[in-house]
Amino acid sequence: MSFSYKPLWRLLLEEDQTKTQMRLELGISAATLAKMGKNEYVSLEIIDKLCSHYKVQPNEIIEWKDEI
Repeated sequence: MSFSYKPLWRLLLEEDQTKTQMRLELGISAATLAKMGKNEYVSLEIIDKLCSHYKVQPNEIIEWKDEI
């Protein structure tokens, strides 16, 4: 995969919040959280929920990685 959720994990550390807390607050399924943990694709609806909740732009949630 060419996307990484490292910016989101850093944001959670800054917010002193666990992945489980985030998941429960936003109503994200455990399966979706697992996909994010593996840097797999999730829907834009999930990205929108994250951006709206944390009041950030998508680039503060995900980053594109060149896989060359």
